[in-house]
Amino acid sequence: MPSKNAQRQPNIMIIISDDHGYADRSILGVQADVSTPALDRLAAEGVSCSNAYVTAPICSPSRAGLAAGSYQQRWGARWFTDSEISPANVPTIAELMRAQDYTTGYFGKVHYGTEHHGDRGTPPQHGYDESFYGLAGESMGRLNYLHHSEEAVDEYGEAAGPMAVQPLWNGEEPQELEGFLTDAIGERTREFVAEHANKPFLATVAFNAVHNFCWQLPADELKKRGLPAYEDWNPGASQYLDWYDGAISPHLENGRAYYLAQLELMDGQIGLILDQLDELGLAEDTIVIYLTDNGGSTCNYGVNLPLRGTKYTLWEGGVRVPFILRWPNNVRAGTTHAGLTSAMDIVPTALAAAGADPAVYAHCDGRDLLGRDLLGASCEAGMSDSQGFLQGGHEALHWDCGWQWSVRKGDWKLQWVEPESPVADAIRDVERAEPGSGYFLCNLAADPAETTNLHDAEPALVAELTALHQAWAAGVNGEHSLSV
Repeated sequence: MPSKNAQRQPNIMIIISDDHGYADRSILGVQADVSTPALDRLAAEGVSCSNAYVTAPICSPSRAGLAAGSYQQRWGARWFTDSEISPANVPTIAELMRAQDYTTGYFGKVHYGTEHHGDRGTPPQHGYDESFYGLAGESMGRLNYLHHSEEAVDEYGEAAGPMAVQPLWNGEEPQELEGFLTDAIGERTREFVAEHANKPFLATVAFNAVHNFCWQLPADELKKRGLPAYEDWNPGASQYLDWYDGAISPHLENGRAYYLAQLELMDGQIGLILDQLDELGLAEDTIVIYLTDNGGSTCNYGVNLPLRGTKYTLWEGGVRVPFILRWPNNVRAGTTHAGLTSAMDIVPTALAAAGADPAVYAHCDGRDLLGRDLLGASCEAGMSDSQGFLQGGHEALHWDCGWQWSVRKGDWKLQWVEPESPVADAIRDVERAEPGSGYFLCNLAADPAETTNLHDAEPALVAELTALHQAWAAGVNGEHSLSV
């Protein structure tokens, strides 16, 4: 069993869910139908960031920014159509942590862009020593929860791509799985932890849950919950978009129950991972961070209350996410951090905790959440009044999807959506999400639900925030034209 050494480089465990609704944690008391004891435990034992954001309202660019600790616009990643993982001259967290003598593992969903086997976007090609993963970019951004085999590909035929049943990958080798993917991701993570318990590790755990299509549950779970089976797309029965419209809110019967079942089963796997860290004596030597890749998907029955909007949009419900950090005896348990926090902060935080020279992560747009002065605080010595809290916050955060952009500075947020945008129209028609149109200015402290547009009442503030965002865009994109 590893020794409890205060100077030991901590393990880093990053748990990323998919489309998890902002309100869908039982500790919040917002949704009575939610049960997430493992996530509640993390919050009780760690710090919850109440103003935490991802860098995009959709998964691919968001995951790319998280992996590099930088705005993904720096390499042109804004939307599904142009997103990729960072180029080789912009190192990922795995490449950076491996250089600090960490063993690195990736387990779960991969979707930075259009990666295929052997591309830089696959975990073995951007710094991970061990990996078990599926390439969601090959299957409309999703992985099937139950079937991943050549037999399933043959059986599904034309539907194999949309239904995401292609085999998974174990490193550079294909691996078939006929079983529940959430359980397999958790099991493979725990195998990695057990095998590397005596050496610092980075484990990135990217669950497919709770992305649609949540009815893909084990038969025993459907029976236990009294839920009927629901059929995946059959090309002979309907056109895909017609079928899809019936498979999302508000048309999917039992939709919320399917979603909650997937959430509870993912939470159960997170609980098993936390239990294992306890059993191996690793809890105090492991930083665990939980977040989701973008705002909850209301078309998939996620709830983002009290926030407005959903995945795909730059309303708060599209980009503000649950974000919990636990590191026993180094951060104060059960506290809340209100500073502006970003998924980009994970890279510099992990490197600083590992003792890396700040020059190693100076290129990042993220910031070290912990502060290097926390290292070395021991259980016996306890923490001073100034220790154990996360450090400060970003002065401003920015988003840019090409057809929509926004900036938050302090309590103020300005966003702009291109009027009559074909992308916005497609989102309205297919995903039932309303991104808005034109400018919207809001004071989030006074109006967290973004109900009142103050654009016309605050022209000076609009000009200030627009200029701030233009300067940011010019810095990350070179010459970049914003509609004003």
